[in-house]
Order: sequence, then structure tokens, then C-alpha cells
Amino acid sequence: MKKIYVGNLPFTATDADLSQLFAKHGEVRSASVVMDRESGRSRGFGFVEMDAANASSAIAALDGCDLGGRSLRVNEAESKARR
Repeated sequence: MKKIYVGNLPFTATDADLSQLFAKHGEVRSASVVMDRESGRSRGFGFVEMDAANASSAIAALDGCDLGGRSLRVNEAESKARR
């Protein structure tokens, strides 16, 4: 299982949008857009979890991909300790 960071999301993107985008590359275990606690608006990034083999191909295929006029940044998520 790998956790994937997805950055530069359009502020209108939803969990379902992320799941649908990544589902083309394998089974998505979870997909979530990070929301601002105070405003309730998207913070412009999110995370997707999927099997390691599918995650690698999804990262390669979707990094730089256009979604809603924005070029996505897609890579393996770093643990909080590694940041």
C-alpha cells in the first residue's frame, strides 16, 4: 500500500474527483482532498492510497497531468518525520 501526494489541485476538486482520476490506474483504497479547518475550502492538495504497483504507474502517468486547468504534482507522499 502506498500513499500518494497530489498537489496543485483545483480548489473545486473533490474526493470523488481524485478517486475517479486514479481509478484508471488501479483500485483506489482511499482518496481525500485536504480541507481548511476554518474556511471549509480545499487547501489545493490531497492524498490517494493504492497498491504499490498501481501507485507507481499512476504517479508516472498523472504527474504533470492537467486537471481543471492546473498541472498536477503527483509523487509518493513523505512521512511527517521525513519532511
